[in-house]
Amino acid sequence: MNTIKNTVRTGITVFLAILSMIFIPAGCHNGTSSVISDEALMDSVQFHTFQYFWEGAETVSGMARERINPDGKYPLNDKNIITAGGSGFGLMAILTGIERHFITREEGLERFEKIMNFLEKADRFHGAYPHWLNGENGKIKPFGTKDDGGDLVETAFLMQGLICVEQYYMNGSNREKALAARIDSLWRAVDWDWYRNGKNVLYWHWSPHYGWQMNFPVHGFNECMIMYILAASSPTHSVTRKVYDMGWAENGAIISPHKAEGYKLDLRCQGTSKAGPLFWAHYSFLGLDPHGLEDGYADYFMQMKNYTLINRAYCIRNPHGYKGYGEDCWGLTASYSVNGYAAHAPEEKNDPGVISPTAALSSIVYTPEYSLQVMRHLYKMGNKVWGPYGFYDAFSENAAWYCKKYLAIDQGPIIVMIENYRSGFLWKLFMSNKDVRNGLKNLGFRSGAN
Repeated sequence: MNTIKNTVRTGITVFLAILSMIFIPAGCHNGTSSVISDEALMDSVQFHTFQYFWEGAETVSGMARERINPDGKYPLNDKNIITAGGSGFGLMAILTGIERHFITREEGLERFEKIMNFLEKADRFHGAYPHWLNGENGKIKPFGTKDDGGDLVETAFLMQGLICVEQYYMNGSNREKALAARIDSLWRAVDWDWYRNGKNVLYWHWSPHYGWQMNFPVHGFNECMIMYILAASSPTHSVTRKVYDMGWAENGAIISPHKAEGYKLDLRCQGTSKAGPLFWAHYSFLGLDPHGLEDGYADYFMQMKNYTLINRAYCIRNPHGYKGYGEDCWGLTASYSVNGYAAHAPEEKNDPGVISPTAALSSIVYTPEYSLQVMRHLYKMGNKVWGPYGFYDAFSENAAWYCKKYLAIDQGPIIVMIENYRSGFLWKLFMSNKDVRNGLKNLGFRSGAN
């Protein structure tokens, strides 16, 4: 009976979402988006973005494709290349799809089992997955000449999603419990401590052919905070607080109080003098709840909220005078750009006039009113920025450039953070994991989550 109810409910939800796809974007050009409720607008954005990870998934593995180009043209024949980190975000997106009744719990379980069948056989390096894998056979596709081994940051993003799936199914049916146990085995197999390279810091990469030649010790602050938290949370290969304090926080050097656009930041921004791209405020906090999260270095909710407000204020000030920038159109982050791919940031030297929808929309947990304002404006723009999987990756009205392509790492945070804003769903799952709670305690974190 429950299965029948879920199927009926899913059918109704999908029918309504299809109606929104048919009627709303066309009407947006006539200003009718102003009468759409916030709830309906978020429903539509979440449903279509979810499809990137559901209908658009790589067919053999069930994992998230690195990119989807609706025109069918792909560079380097990489249509079947999947991304470890983007797939972690995609796992959370599928869980959201279950909760929003886009699919049933059973359909989600089948997909997760398919993904686990792939992950258990795919290439790993001391338990860590590479950045890219061939979705058809699980073999590594090098991300660069020497980047042909384990990628600990991408692995952290993947594990963040897997932990959420484990928590969702761990108290379910025998079949669901079996899935949760399989996930726990992958989680326990990651040798975080080995990726210290014998030092009190975590290294991003290791290659079976080039060893540690990538030579990328990870210091903060940037998008990699979740890697250190998971490393401290591991029940089998954990790192100590000293690695966090000496490596990530560089013995306190991470603290660097400064202001940008009138807003205070307490932490140094790696690679920039003011504030970083907005994905820094997203990737680690898809599962990690920033509310009340403090470690002696920063209050992370306030820090990430100010990152967002700085980004918005910079775009409103618009020092280059770019067409399109304003209160209802802001958001600089890493995305496709007018010349390839770039990490856009609220600094004149890193601002080519490109707006990335994921930037403002994924910041909805920090600035709901302002992010919804952008969402509504983008929806009004119709098919210039809207396609089969929701908002396209980036655009520049100044350059009359509209990139009709998608990237997994940009689509995932949109649906996940909208859900966290609406219900806190992914935050509740991740923060309920006993290993994560122990890891946060071991690092001296205080958290608003119970």
